[in-house]
Amino acid sequence: MSTNVETPSSSMDTVKWLVAAVLLSAAVVGNYMYADLSVLVRAVGVVVAIAAALGIAATTEKGKTFIAFAKEARIEVRKVVWPTRQEAMHTTFIVLIATVVMALILWGLDGILFRVVGYLTGVEI
Repeated sequence: MSTNVETPSSSMDTVKWLVAAVLLSAAVVGNYMYADLSVLVRAVGVVVAIAAALGIAATTEKGKTFIAFAKEARIEVRKVVWPTRQEAMHTTFIVLIATVVMALILWGLDGILFRVVGYLTGVEI
């Protein structure tokens, strides 16, 4: 984990964010304005506009920080020891059994308390 001191963003970063927002807006508006074109052409246009917006956003300070964070997160995910299928099935079965047992206990307590309160108040339902 790196400890970076956050620097104030430059005015160029603001321009880059505005360009990215305009590209995303153009993708949405263009998709509706050119509804008579083929869906494939519109989809390609939207994907290209989104990719361009993401590319521009990635060159900003916050974008670079996010990319570094994503790389570090990917490294951490590789370190995780994932359970085998059998371990996952056994754990799931144990959780289901514990849930059923707790549900039965709570159902029984609810019934007992319902009868006790009904007896004490004299109201039987």
